[in-house]
Parts: sequence; C-alpha cells; structure tokens
Amino acid sequence: MTVRAKRLSSHAAIMIVFLVELLAPINVSGQEAVVPLQFSFSDPGARSMGFGGAFVALADDATAAFSNPAGLTQLLNPEISIEGRRWSYSTPFTEHGRAENLPSGFGIDTTVGLRTATSEDDLTGLSFISFVYPKENWSVAVFRHEYANFEFFSETQGLFFAGTTCCQDRFWDQRSQIDMDILSYGLAAAYQIGERFDLGFGVVYYDGSFVSDVDIFLWDEDTIPSAFAPNSYLPERSVFSERISFDDSDWAFTAGFLWRLSESFSVGGVYRQAPEIHVGVTLTAGQAFDFGVPRGEVFRQDSAVLELPKLYGLGFAYKGVDGSLTVSFQWDRVEYRNIVDSLKLDDRAIDDVDELHLGIEYVFLESTPVIAVRFGTWFDPDHQLRATSDDLLARALLPRGEDEMHYTAGIGVAMQNFQVDLGVDFADRVDTVSLSAIYNF
Repeated sequence: MTVRAKRLSSHAAIMIVFLVELLAPINVSGQEAVVPLQFSFSDPGARSMGFGGAFVALADDATAAFSNPAGLTQLLNPEISIEGRRWSYSTPFTEHGRAENLPSGFGIDTTVGLRTATSEDDLTGLSFISFVYPKENWSVAVFRHEYANFEFFSETQGLFFAGTTCCQDRFWDQRSQIDMDILSYGLAAAYQIGERFDLGFGVVYYDGSFVSDVDIFLWDEDTIPSAFAPNSYLPERSVFSERISFDDSDWAFTAGFLWRLSESFSVGGVYRQAPEIHVGVTLTAGQAFDFGVPRGEVFRQDSAVLELPKLYGLGFAYKGVDGSLTVSFQWDRVEYRNIVDSLKLDDRAIDDVDELHLGIEYVFLESTPVIAVRFGTWFDPDHQLRATSDDLLARALLPRGEDEMHYTAGIGVAMQNFQVDLGVDFADRVDTVSLSAIYNF
C-alpha cells in the first residue's frame, strides 16, 4: 500500500465562522491553510442582549451611542454606562476523516466522511463604556466598544482522499492558533427635529490586532505505517508556517434615526459603515523542504485589504401606556459578500444575510427598586464562507454552514440614579453573559 501527499496550490486564509473569511492566494507548492474566526456585531449593553438585540427602535440609554445614536436625545441627564462580557466559544473545525471515497481501514484511516471537533475558549473583557451629555434638543456621547475578542486553537490531521487498491492520498497536517482583539472608539451626536423625530451620527475609530499562525507538517516518518499514524508535529517534519496578521486602524461612520409615531409606537433605523483593514501574509520555510532560503526564513510575503461587512438595521417597538410592557422587533441586513468582493475571491462565496431579532420586557413598576425581566430570540443565518471550486481540501475545510437560533434572557434593577442589568445569549457556537451598569446624574 502506497500513501501519497497531494500537493496543492497554497492559500493564506482566515475563515470567520459567524461572519467572514479572508482567503488570499499564494502560489507555492504546498496546501491550503484555513482557520476559523469569529466577530461579534451585537449591540452593547445587557439590556439590549435581553431583548435579543432588538434595540434600534428603543435606544433609550447610554448604549445608544453605538446601537442607534439618534436615541441619545431621549436622555434627560448626563449618563455613564459600563459593561463587561464573558464569551464562551465552541468553534467547529474539520479534525480528520475522508474528503472523498471510503476509508482504507489502515491505521487512523477508518472514518467515513469528515469529522469535526471544537475549539473551546472562554474570554472576559470590558466590552463597552460611554458617557452621554444631553442639552435641550441635542446630545453628544463618547464611547469605547470591544468590536471583537477571539482566541482559537486546532489540529487537523489524518485527512485522507482518493484511494485505490494500491495507493492512498493524505493531506498534509496542520496546527492553527489565533489571537485577535479589535476595539472601536467613537464620538456620536443626536439632534431632535420636531417633537417626534431624531437624527444621529457617529464617527468611529477602529484599532485592532490579529495574529493567525498555521503550521503545516508531514507525518512523523517517510514510511507507510507512519503515513497511517497520528502526527506528533515534529519540528524537523515542518513544511512551512503561515502567519496572517494585522495591527491596523481605520475610520468609519454611523447614522441613525428614531421616529416616535405615538406615545406607544416607535420606528428606528441605523447604518454602520465598514472599516478597511490591511492584512499581511508571510510564509516561512520549515525543515522538511528546500524553498531556496534558510530554514526559518520568510520566503514569500503578500498583503490584502479586507473590508468588513456593512450593516443596515430597521426596528419597530411598542410600549404600553403605563410603561410596563415593551415589545421590540428588528431586522438587520449584514453585507458579508463585500468581503469576498474586496479580496477578489473567485473560488469562494459568502452570502449577505437577514438577521431577525425579537424581544419583550415586563417592568414591575410597583416594586422598589423597579425590576424588569426580558426575553428574546434572534435568527442568525448561515454566513460561513464556503469553497465553490473542486479543490477537495478547500471543500473539506470550508463547507457550507448552518443557520442558528439565539435565545436570550435578562433582568434589570433600576433605582433613582442607578441601573444594573444582566443578560445572557445562548447559541450552539457561542454563549455570552453580560453585566452592565448605568449611572445618571
């Protein structure tokens, strides 16, 4: 029995499982390195989370500086908001299996089809802080928002394809690691036009860092038994290392409106421009092959400009006459496709999606302090970048994703000048817990 390692044209790639992937082709002899990545576009604040993210038509606290700046005119006193979040990621990746044909039954080649595993990571951070100063029919606010916070580790080995009575093919194995943090700093302002209509605008400065290291390895020895055995990732068997990174910043703007149709009904909308990020890619020679440079030296560099998704949001909210019941609905259009367009990825696809958010709040007005409970849900359509070519490895590592439902809940306690809110958001790929506080004076 012979085992061959198929050598494909290599690509540098970043795959965002919830939102986006970057895939920049590099023409070297090797194979594709693909790693998952997640961004979070949810509005800040535990109260918004409890509503299932349906907050654009409410926007009635200091977190409106990001979610919909038009709502800032509803605040009567200066207000400070602070929020901390904990993210528990369960990021899936292809671990091993068969990209095509049936397993040979030798060694680790016993799995029919592909098998996935998950990278489990827990992160905690100060996700939002803002200050709002209202004055008559206008308001201004400054804020800091944690746009993305993500870590990931994976090992993909024992991924086989083809296969005949004499030969079996195995892709080179890879080990991946990611560390990412993107912050945004903003200045927002709102102005009341007439009695019931408000406009808001914001300027946002994005500052982020990202490092993705993917190391490609041969199996431990040039023998048939080793080719069907687990990989020990020996340094002397490294083929090449791929680093995708950025330490970049950019400006973008946001705009929103809030129209109070009556004492009970309101409509709100928001637009968020996407920042552009300059990404660098380097390939470093390993010890198993000669790339014409000393081992451990960079033999190829490239760069690309990644445009993150634009977002359009439109919401509708109802508040009961006595203020105890609030129901809110929101539609978000997220334009993921501009990512592949900006990178000119002809063999990859990602769809624009329509997110649907729904939330309800009931306030116990007779209690002291006032207590509010919230429940919500939102529909997160598949926006995983997928391979559209006949490249077996790309199709194995970049399959079509799945739609996902999020379920949320929250509780709030409000006193005369102080409010504390707790919110949770549960989904298959990420669970989020938020604790926020608002103080007005």
